[in-house]
Amino acid sequence: MFHRNTEKLESLVGAESTFKGDISTKGTIRIDGTVEGNVEADWVVLGEKAFVKGDVSARGVIVGGKVEGNLRVREICELKNKGELYGEIVTLKLTVAEGAIFDGRSTMSKEEAKVVDLFVKGKNV
Repeated sequence: MFHRNTEKLESLVGAESTFKGDISTKGTIRIDGTVEGNVEADWVVLGEKAFVKGDVSARGVIVGGKVEGNLRVREICELKNKGELYGEIVTLKLTVAEGAIFDGRSTMSKEEAKVVDLFVKGKNV
């Protein structure tokens, strides 16, 4: 899941914590408590007791808890077996484990192909 540059956990909302407002951070955020607001980060990890009421935008998201809102994920979204999502997912890759609850709509698109123009002696090939 984590790449070399995102292995470190930069932000944490603890299990007994409630946060009201939007969160925008670089790197990885782990949420085990309650967030009422939008979350934006490189990676978002929601523990089994996490609850987010708002939209989540990230490169990658793992949902182990409950989300009431929309997910905009640039790479991969994973719903774990105790994960619940009530909203829309837009992502490239989606994994839904047996036992997960997904009530909403998903949109998946292929990665855009990279087009390379070749020039030979000033001519486009």
